[in-house]
Amino acid sequence: MKILVTGGAGYIGSVTSKALEQAGHTPILLDSLLKGRREFIRGRTFYQGDIADRDLLTRIVGEHPDIHSTIHMAARIVVPESVEQPYEYYRDNVAKSLELFDQLVELGKPRIVFSSTASLYAVSPTFEVDEESPLAPTSPYARTKRAMEMALEDMSGGTDLRAIILRYFNPIGSDPDVESGLYDEEPSHVIGQLVLAAKGVKDHFTITGTEHPTRDGTGIRDYIHVWDLARAHVTAVERFDAVLADLDATSAVFNLGTGKGVTVRELLAAFEAVYGERVPTKEAPPRPGDAVGAYAAVDRARYVLGWKSELTLEDGIASTLAWGRRRPEILGFE
Repeated sequence: MKILVTGGAGYIGSVTSKALEQAGHTPILLDSLLKGRREFIRGRTFYQGDIADRDLLTRIVGEHPDIHSTIHMAARIVVPESVEQPYEYYRDNVAKSLELFDQLVELGKPRIVFSSTASLYAVSPTFEVDEESPLAPTSPYARTKRAMEMALEDMSGGTDLRAIILRYFNPIGSDPDVESGLYDEEPSHVIGQLVLAAKGVKDHFTITGTEHPTRDGTGIRDYIHVWDLARAHVTAVERFDAVLADLDATSAVFNLGTGKGVTVRELLAAFEAVYGERVPTKEAPPRPGDAVGAYAAVDRARYVLGWKSELTLEDGIASTLAWGRRRPEILGFE
């Protein structure tokens, strides 16, 4: 099958494209390269442009009329930046996505797999959340994702659009060939910050928030290997119609995580064990928009979607470190 991947030159988009290829499918990449990397395209069919460019979408479908579905990953994703730039986040994540969805329906390509986020969830007393748990997005970034979920749910009820919404927990690592990974020179992700501190690029790793109501006071997350995350997208496009038919629904939501909660201090300890050295740390208050966190209840993904994670936290850390060693060769900077 041919699959349109918006944001296909990004971190998760490029890894997912490789997973699609390994499963025998053909990814068609659409990326503005605002954040994505040309190095991650790797000879795939690629269109540089905006997801809201209806003429470009018409051209893509005209040149690839056998596109089966769209994996929509293109988005701004940095929480503190979303607090500082809410207009840009709502414009790019919400307004432009609406144009994309409407045009895909007009072009007869109504199947959409949407990249959402676990940061939508309200704090749970146990920190475990399932797809029916209360929502309370705490940042403009997270609220844009919830707005898009609601748009997809409403559009699937009133048009031919059909949607599988995937709520990501916290991806780490690289693809099996270590060809794609985090690419910001100053990554906002916790694992990227750990690598910078371990390598001495930064003086220390900052633990942001130490008085959360968790077992050690630090935030809790569910760290999922990006290759497992990519495999989930393959399953979603392959089983798209069957999943919605089984649920007798026009849209469906799935958590993508490991089902295990890891605090920041526990992540630090695991990182140090894999890396083999201590990492200097300091403590600081939570960043604007930061959530206490959660981990995934994964039964629906396992029993309805037909997917489960297979790789461990330590696998993800080792993969992240391997990417850190390879990154200068591929991207030209540490």
